[in-house]
Amino acid sequence: EVQLVESGGGLVQPGGSLRLSCAASGFTFSLSTMTWARQAPGKGLEWVSDIYVNGNTGYANSVKGRFTVSRENAKNTVYLQMNSLKVEDTAVYYCQRGGTRGQGTQVTVSS
Repeated sequence: EVQLVESGGGLVQPGGSLRLSCAASGFTFSLSTMTWARQAPGKGLEWVSDIYVNGNTGYANSVKGRFTVSRENAKNTVYLQMNSLKVEDTAVYYCQRGGTRGQGTQVTVSS
């Protein structure tokens, strides 16, 4: 059974940083593209970032230059380092592998 468990969310002031983690199990992590997505209140799911098997990455324009995705295959974990956070980054952040999504972790950016 595929399981994805996100952690690391919280309340942070604008300009602050957070690092999200997603612990994966139930599949061959090192052979999987991993995705971060987010859903802001009252809005649809928005793609944030991908990290591919070869380590290449992709980012939405809204987070490019501020967010960094990484993976640690030995720990079956993918990370999202979020810097220079903005109020508009407030959302529930999800880790995804294919059609499976974790339960999400809330990120709130507010002064």
